[in-house]
Amino acid sequence: MNLSAIPVIDARPPSPHFERIGGEPAVTRLVDAFYRHMDTRADARGIRAMHEADLTPVKAVLVRYLCEWLGGPKRYSAERGHPRLRMRHAAFPIGAAERDAWLACMRAALDETGTDPALRDELMLAFFKTADWMRNTDR
Repeated sequence: MNLSAIPVIDARPPSPHFERIGGEPAVTRLVDAFYRHMDTRADARGIRAMHEADLTPVKAVLVRYLCEWLGGPKRYSAERGHPRLRMRHAAFPIGAAERDAWLACMRAALDETGTDPALRDELMLAFFKTADWMRNTDR
């Protein structure tokens, strides 16, 4: 049997969200829009204050995280290990208002960047689950 004649099949599941959103260039636009909304929305002042003035480093991290989370390249984990989102955010008081502000900024960013409405709705459901899980205070 000639093994070189057997086609190689990639057994990894497809990454439909990463592809549907438009890959890394679209994720970068999304992250830029997200932080632009965080900078300008009154309801996001609290979560914006949790960040340094220069958002450049955190933007790069969020792009890598979201690319991986959406099914794209696994650069986030290769560079930073397991996301450990709750641990990494434990120093910040995150309640319902912070969760909702984060979600509002992400929803606005998805709309601004022209994300397909069906994909936007799928992503917002997943973002809600993660954002709600991040809450660490009842205030």
